[in-house]
Amino acid sequence: MLIPAMGLAAGKEKVARAVFTTGVENREPVDQVLRLNNTHREVYFFTELRHFDGQTVTHRWEYEGNMVTERKFEVGGPRWRVASRKALNPAMTGRWSVTVLNGEGWPVYTAAFDYVKKEDYPEDAILPPPPP
Repeated sequence: MLIPAMGLAAGKEKVARAVFTTGVENREPVDQVLRLNNTHREVYFFTELRHFDGQTVTHRWEYEGNMVTERKFEVGGPRWRVASRKALNPAMTGRWSVTVLNGEGWPVYTAAFDYVKKEDYPEDAILPPPPP
């Protein structure tokens, strides 16, 4: 589920792409995760940022609505691709989300995926990556 934050980004700032993925190769997501079963032990959140030059952008990871960790990135150009990795505890099934915060700490984008018990959902919901 992808939820753009409403009206909080100033100017031309834009999250051009944002996906959960099982890996990142050559600065690109290898797939797009919608649901993972708990045999997976890690997931990545990939973002392509536009016009955040000079800002410190944050990926705020949340589990069931509670903040777990933050990862900060210094953005060095008008088009910047970054990814953060989260190790997953198989007992922590439920809704995981990441909110992207701009340099002023305002939320500009939120995405979520479901981490589920394998016995309930033996099949993952994984799509091809979005085009660059």
